[in-house]
Amino acid sequence: MSTEQDEPENRFFSPHDTRGQQRMRDDAVDRAIDRIVEQGRPRLYRTWPQLLATALVAGMEVALGVLALLTVQQATGSSLLAGIAFSVGLIALLLGYAELFTEGFLVPIVVVVAREARYRHLMRFWAGTLLGNLVGGWVLTWLVMLGFPELGSTAAHLGAEFVHAGVSLQSLCLAILAGSAITLMTRMHNGTDNDVAKVIASVVTGFLIVGTGMHHSVLDSLLVFAGIHAGAEYGYGAWAVWFGWSLLGNFIGGIGITTALRIVRGYTRIYEWRHS
Repeated sequence: MSTEQDEPENRFFSPHDTRGQQRMRDDAVDRAIDRIVEQGRPRLYRTWPQLLATALVAGMEVALGVLALLTVQQATGSSLLAGIAFSVGLIALLLGYAELFTEGFLVPIVVVVAREARYRHLMRFWAGTLLGNLVGGWVLTWLVMLGFPELGSTAAHLGAEFVHAGVSLQSLCLAILAGSAITLMTRMHNGTDNDVAKVIASVVTGFLIVGTGMHHSVLDSLLVFAGIHAGAEYGYGAWAVWFGWSLLGNFIGGIGITTALRIVRGYTRIYEWRHS
């Protein structure tokens, strides 16, 4: 028989009820994991034409962000304002449901860990997305440089900052931070149904990555491509060295830090998926 001292069973908790607050946070994490698995599973089972088309569109949308970046950078000389302008590309990815390679860390990996897809699906997804992003971005930056030749010197200068960064601890750390930032953006997108909050997350991420000079293997490759199209002194060999080093850093930051911590945080729910 219950007494007045018994704890009431109520789903509404006092602000001072720490156990209730923790339960609410755990419920929010469970809902986010469910959303990730349910929305991410179809992405890993796309056909090759669907996968490549989605990735090509993403590369083109990011290239529009590069156009905005170059325009603002040349007009103002401010990398911080240019970073905000670049977020146009990230917002386009969000609203257009396109597929950026490093956005494919958190969601597809959680789907695989939950045993809703296999690792071969993940490898195919990564390969197709990366190829499509680079090809789509290369084509559109070529068109941008043909249409706006006055931006060529700015593109060549910004691209040189990446390819001349070298294989160093600093450039690796900048790539790790970029991988963590873009994966954190994906995490925020999957943690809410509020479209305004998602757009804000995209703007903040664009500001952080571009405005602070982080190294993102795909996003910054488009700047390098624009510089090459504009006749910069560096070429694809220098880009390939920088790209491989930055890709390693992006993997470490996006998978080894942000995604791994998210899996640990939501492993109880992931375990339920694995054994459902």
